[in-house]
Amino acid sequence: MGKTALVTGSSRGIGAAAVRRLAADGWDVTVHYNESEAAALALAKELGVRALRADVADPGQVEALFAAAGPVDLLVCNAGVAAYGLLTDTDEDAWRRLLAVDLDGVYRCCRAAIPHMVHEKSGCIVLVSSVWGLYGASCEAAYSAAKAALIGLGKALAKELGPSGIRVNCVAPGVIDTDMLARFDFADRQALIDETPLGRLGTPEDVAELIAFLASDRASFITGQAIACAGGFGM
Repeated sequence: MGKTALVTGSSRGIGAAAVRRLAADGWDVTVHYNESEAAALALAKELGVRALRADVADPGQVEALFAAAGPVDLLVCNAGVAAYGLLTDTDEDAWRRLLAVDLDGVYRCCRAAIPHMVHEKSGCIVLVSSVWGLYGASCEAAYSAAKAALIGLGKALAKELGPSGIRVNCVAPGVIDTDMLARFDFADRQALIDETPLGRLGTPEDVAELIAFLASDRASFITGQAIACAGGFGM
């Protein structure tokens, strides 16, 4: 396998940690961002790589992203947005926007990356799902639905692309200390920690280690899996 990679949603959090970890393993990584330009450019400068902007909800921008990035041997689909509230309070626009990024964006990126991988008879795709995709979360129905769909997509693609030597896996982070936790107060955060057998929040680096492993030759016989990185949450 070659060593070119694209990590979507990699200006901060899990995506940024994955870029740093993959770069340390020798991957030529492209940083992708949509809104957090300053953070993306700083990360790209730190690692001596490039940063490209695109809204993965927009088909034309995804096409332009891959035209600029060039063929990739590893695609990590991490870009995503979250929404919190009762399903009955989630209007059509909010539902569609979340699915456009968290699910449709992954479809578009995979569709753009796969032809090169099939031609090379080699490649790796890692989809970043969530434990909410495994277990569901109250007041996060849209997010849970999208992340559950990624697991089904990953398993289907693993079967579809396996004969071409391409591996596809999902990682399902648990409660990770990122900006997405900002809406939770101390008591809510502590309740989530209490539900985690290892008794702490996960870090972006914890998830990045799993992504790097799945991207490596050490995982050459692993495909079609949804692996939780959650400290035992949901057991």
